[in-house]
Amino acid sequence: DYDQIEYVIIDGSSTDGTVAVIEEFIKKNSGKDIKFISKKDNGIYDAMNKGIKMASGEIVGILHSDDFYSDNGVIRRVVGHFLRTGVDCVFADLLMVNQMDVSKIVRYYRSAGFMLDWFARGNMPAHPTVFMKRKLYDKYGLFNAKYKIAADFDLLVRFLAKGKASYYYIPEIFVYMRVGGRSTKGIQSTYILNKEILSSCRENGIKTNAFKIYSKYFFKIFQFFGWPK
Repeated sequence: DYDQIEYVIIDGSSTDGTVAVIEEFIKKNSGKDIKFISKKDNGIYDAMNKGIKMASGEIVGILHSDDFYSDNGVIRRVVGHFLRTGVDCVFADLLMVNQMDVSKIVRYYRSAGFMLDWFARGNMPAHPTVFMKRKLYDKYGLFNAKYKIAADFDLLVRFLAKGKASYYYIPEIFVYMRVGGRSTKGIQSTYILNKEILSSCRENGIKTNAFKIYSKYFFKIFQFFGWPK
């Protein structure tokens, strides 16, 4: 229900019917500001970098193809919080849901209580709920595509910890995320993710070690209980 939105849709030259769905969406929303490309890319972070480069708005939010916002007022409330607080970044909570039945909650990812020392444990705010001012990308750069799974972690470390960007937590569920994505596919993905997290911490001057990073899974246990109604 917020009308000042620029839609930037990035497709990786898919052949599964996605392009037809996007083109139909564009046709039905001819009065909206929509940019669309369908080209081969070098992974999800390369695709997101393309989108950020194409975006011209003051605030940038990223929504993955399997994710959706909790209601139609999310963007309006995000803008309101930016105007009220004057911060560089806002984020909220996320629900991970069953891929086939989105009414079934798998995990409640809370960003509440986030502090910069979370990064040393390999934790971060729920990235799909993060909205950034465009000036941060201009100043600190885009996603580091050398990371295959943890480039979102690395970006938040560079912006919030190293760059000291201001942030604000919104105590709401903003995004529903279907499980089964790149970072939730099993033991090998978990190993690569944490290896990349350790590398990013070292590159950005955050003191940590592998034991400390893997200890985050003890705390994540509690995200599988106490779900909202």
